[in-house]
Amino acid sequence: MKRPPRSGRAAAHGLSYRDMKTSDMPFLTLLYRTTREAELARTPWSEGEKRAFIDMQFRAQHDHYQKHYPDALWLIVEQAGRAIGRLYLERWDTEHRIIDIALLPAVRGRGMGGAILSDLLEEAAAEGKSVGIHVEKFNPAMSLYRRLGFRPVEDKGVYDLLMWRAELAAG
Repeated sequence: MKRPPRSGRAAAHGLSYRDMKTSDMPFLTLLYRTTREAELARTPWSEGEKRAFIDMQFRAQHDHYQKHYPDALWLIVEQAGRAIGRLYLERWDTEHRIIDIALLPAVRGRGMGGAILSDLLEEAAAEGKSVGIHVEKFNPAMSLYRRLGFRPVEDKGVYDLLMWRAELAAG
């Protein structure tokens, strides 16, 4: 059964989840762009070129995720009925894989990402599972993942595969 993550700490921030719809694509493209703004700022491209690049990259990422994680949950994170982020999650027999998590810049740094992750970790621990995520090496959220007990287990070039296991996080 596909169910959204338990929403304990996230609910305390007024967060909820709903399934992604086709009508969410413009929001998701905008959200994706916010994760690439620093990179785009270093290019000499026009706004039109930046928009075309983002559209192409978002579509490629979206298609890749859909193809390689066919059983995943594709969730929109909402606060007060307004879309503020995304959470893509695949639940396997021994691991919950966070495919992607992103929040709009206006809500970053307010504890919401940590609350979502803490709920996911609590759920995985209750089921005796680990939690994995690929994170870019210089992602500002890397310190949050480490604080929560995620550890690098594989160097994937630009990304590290981080894993959380209840027994490792406690120690």
